[in-house]
This record gives sequence, structure tokens and C-alpha cells, in this order.
Amino acid sequence: MSYFTQLLRNQEPGQLFRYHPNGHVQRCGCGQAIFFHNTRCLACGSELGYHPQLGLLLNLTAQSDDQHWLIRPTENSEPQPVKRCSNLHGPLQCNWLVSDPEHGDLCQACALNLLIPNLEQPGSPELWRETEEAKRRLVAQLIMLGLPVLNREQDPQRGLGFKLMRQQAGDEPVMTGHMNGVITINVAEADPAYREQVRQNMAEHYRTLLGHFRHESGHYYWDRLVRDSDWLQPYRDLFGDERRDYQQALSNHYQYGPSLDWQSNFISHYAASHPWEDWAETWAHYLHMTDTLNVALDFGIQVDRLELALTPFTHADLNCSADNAEAERFLAFVNRWVMLSSVLNVLARTMGQADIYPFVLTPGSLRKMYFVHRVIAHY
Repeated sequence: MSYFTQLLRNQEPGQLFRYHPNGHVQRCGCGQAIFFHNTRCLACGSELGYHPQLGLLLNLTAQSDDQHWLIRPTENSEPQPVKRCSNLHGPLQCNWLVSDPEHGDLCQACALNLLIPNLEQPGSPELWRETEEAKRRLVAQLIMLGLPVLNREQDPQRGLGFKLMRQQAGDEPVMTGHMNGVITINVAEADPAYREQVRQNMAEHYRTLLGHFRHESGHYYWDRLVRDSDWLQPYRDLFGDERRDYQQALSNHYQYGPSLDWQSNFISHYAASHPWEDWAETWAHYLHMTDTLNVALDFGIQVDRLELALTPFTHADLNCSADNAEAERFLAFVNRWVMLSSVLNVLARTMGQADIYPFVLTPGSLRKMYFVHRVIAHY
């Protein structure tokens, strides 16, 4: 049972469930605040390494060479030898530790790559770095959720792989997507100008690089967790039959758009295109919400004390009985998210920015999210 699942099952119903922090809000041994992407403390100069299984940034002491280090001891621990990812240097500046000798000189996140962009192409190293940072945030969250994160060498049949690509002259455009365990990401999406142009062309409210990773990971984990499991029929009852012609469904969606009342049952208009996309969109939003709310909690934001008069979701919205403890924990999470996202949106508007979370949860979309929650929690 994963650490996250233990917390889900052991907490009191009124508590907000949390998984282990993943390096977003920590302090160096000197007391300085350090963050998920840091390779070095800006105050004392201590080298830092992210341990994906612990979900912690650790202070490091140099050993024999630039790859072999010791985790700096504390009052309750002895120094431990570790390796830093070989992508620490160069364009990636990866701060992860190598947690499994089978990965060789690469960390768990970098070992997932099957293809990287041509670094001779101007601008590609910078785009690759931004893309990898988003990927590491995804992978860190997946690990902390207790989900399987094995590369294609570790599990050739069901392992996860990434192709990070950029269109070159004369080539076909790179299409972000998933197929048979391999996620392809167009690294041009790391360019804000390009991403904004596509967002407007697609009439999307929200488009981010991390959002792409989370969405495509949903397709991968549908194959891993739902397709050949006891969850399949409940999934079809809630999301629809995924055996519908996928290409025809997408063609219809882009030609005619969703029904006028799509918000009643879908988290986004794209989710209405096909049951697979409904699952992937709902999965991505679940990851958005859990990660953001967890970080807010780590920063000490007391969501329950926010001055908002909102009507909370209840067991009736989930079609659950009032004594369902798992549903109670999920509702506590969702209602806190609604409060936090409302405040975040207002803060964004005061800075003249678009809403951070431009979506509306409804009982229909909420029931699907609860299904995603249960699939993850019971893995």
C-alpha cells in the first residue's frame, strides 16, 4: 500500500488528505527556503539533490567525484552515499538523485526518455530544459501517489516512455499524444508565444506544458489501471463506452463542438469529445487540484479560514450515502479546492491576468473525478 493510500484510509473524514510533500516547500540545513527545482542553496551554497522516493530535497556533501555524493547527516541519520543524475550539467540542470542502480547514471525521470529534441537546432536546449522541468513535476507527483513509474527497459510491455520532439524543416508537425505507453510531447509548447497562439486557435481557456503531461499520463494510466481491470465496466457506466470510433468522435467534436449543456457532465469541452478524452481530462484536473492544494497546505495556507460563502458539494452530489468515509474525505478535498481556486482566480484578476483555474466543477464532472480518485487510492 502506498504512503498516499495509507493516509487516505487512516485520516479522519473531515481532514484534508495529503500525500508526502514533493520538495515544493522545504528548508536547507542553514534555514533558507529551498524549492523543487533548486540544485544549490542560494544562501549557504550547499549542493542539493531531490530524492524522488522520499519526496525531499536533501543537502549533499561531495565525495570522490562530481556524481558521487553523501547525503549530509542530521542528528538522527548517518551520511548515505548517493549519485546525482548525469543530466545535472548541460541544458537540463536536473537536480534529481539516482535512486535505482538499474537507471545507470540517469535519475528515474530522465531514464523515461526514449527520444529528445535535436540540440543542434537553435533554441532546442532551452525548450528541452523547460519541458523536462514540467516532466519532473509530473513524475514526482506520480511517485508520491504510489502509481507505477517504470521505464521501457524495466517493463518493455507496460513501461512508460517519453518522446520529446521538435519539428524540423521538412518534417511533419509534431503531435502531442499517447500510444501504447509512449507519450509524445512537442517541446515547442515550452515557448509561451507558440503555446498562446495555439491556445487561441483552439479556443482553449487553459493550456500549459505541465497540463499536457498530466493529460497524456491519464491515457497511459487508463491502460494500466482501468482497461483490463474490474474498473472497466464502472468506467463505461460513468464515462461512456470507449469502443466508440475515436477518430470519428474527434472529427465530430472539431466540426460541431460539444452540446450546449456540456458543462453539466464534463470538466472541459474537450472532455466531451470521447470517453477516453473525458477520462484524461478528468485525470489531469485531479492531478492539478491535489498538487496545488497540497502545496498551499505546505505553505501554511489555512483554506478553511478563507472568507468565502460557497455552497459545498455533498454526498448527494456523488450519489453516495452520508456514512461513506472515503467520499467524505474526497468532499473535504474538493470543497477546499473550490475555495482556494476561487481566491487564486480573484488574485490573478487583480494583477490583470486570466483566471488560474478557469473551470467550473459540477456534480456530473465531480462524480467522474471521484471515480479517478478511487482508482488511484485503491491501486
